[in-house]
Amino acid sequence: MANISKKLLTELTSEKATGPFITFMLNTHHGHQAVEKDQIMFKNFAKEAKRRFEKKYTDHSFEPFQEKIDQLLADGDFWRNGTKSAAVILTADAAYIHRLSITVDDQYYVSDLPYLLAIIKNTQFNYPYYLMALNRDSMKLYFVRNKEVTTIELPEDAPKDMVTALGDELTGGNLNVSARGGETGSFHGVNTKDEEVEIDWVNYYQAVDNFLKDLDNPDQLPLYLFALPENQTQFKKIAKNPYYSDKAAISGSPAQVTINDIKKATQKITDQLTEAETQSYQKLIDRKFVDQLVDIVPAAKEGKISHLFIATSNLTNGFGADPDVEYDRRQVLNEIAENVIRNGGQVFVLDQKDAPDEKSLLAVLRY
Repeated sequence: MANISKKLLTELTSEKATGPFITFMLNTHHGHQAVEKDQIMFKNFAKEAKRRFEKKYTDHSFEPFQEKIDQLLADGDFWRNGTKSAAVILTADAAYIHRLSITVDDQYYVSDLPYLLAIIKNTQFNYPYYLMALNRDSMKLYFVRNKEVTTIELPEDAPKDMVTALGDELTGGNLNVSARGGETGSFHGVNTKDEEVEIDWVNYYQAVDNFLKDLDNPDQLPLYLFALPENQTQFKKIAKNPYYSDKAAISGSPAQVTINDIKKATQKITDQLTEAETQSYQKLIDRKFVDQLVDIVPAAKEGKISHLFIATSNLTNGFGADPDVEYDRRQVLNEIAENVIRNGGQVFVLDQKDAPDEKSLLAVLRY
């Protein structure tokens, strides 16, 4: 679970977070005209939310909510720097704005609880990590969070290439490094022995591994490789860095790739980690569970649920047959999810194919 989302969920389900809440789920876009459309939708949602709020909470003032809505509408940075979507959760005293990397259903909710399901879904298969693009004679480092890739600027003395890392310690000393920094090209003159090339290779990777030990990594995120298979094998033999993980990797040459190439390639990491995670879910079906809403509701309130799985097929649009009655299946499932999280359980919002036994609704019980 992404740390930012986990922290937000903890805040929103704590006793300190008191309603009423107004939650807006908005897909956000780039470009002047698209941004204007997003703002118009938000304004319209706000008008409808006000109407519902004043009808439902006659002893509360809408004014503090309107102030926050107006501030957000005037915040050009919020509308220009759009991710795929955003969750805006308002109380009379606070505003929680959370950027999402998923597409959401444009909706709003006026309730005693914040709407959590989209935030939960955003954490699924959304892995923060470091990615090292590793050649035989060079490396680059990237940071991946919320499916966005950022290049890490390395210090001057970082082992960005073999010459910087080894200098005079290069075997033989006469290194003819490929100007392209790629996987091909002679490392030494034509008389260089294969053993000397191997020594430089090993020494370089040891220098890289030593550098990574000092990586500023307060969240202890894993480090995965983008490298040719033989380079992955060699680094794995050498690596003593506690953050390096071979649970996922991108197999291929990262030489001369662009940041967009890196971003596309990270889907391979996501796919591998997703496969491992969904396989672990399947084992939970061996434990005691309930899969009917009538049984899940009281179990959630009583703190009996350790894992709750909600398939996205449950999340239908609309507010029910009567538009003046703010009720839909999402609100029921949202309340269940809030109870599970508040009682220390975990909630997952997945495509049905990824859920244990492909059930649309499943609650694994603690006892």
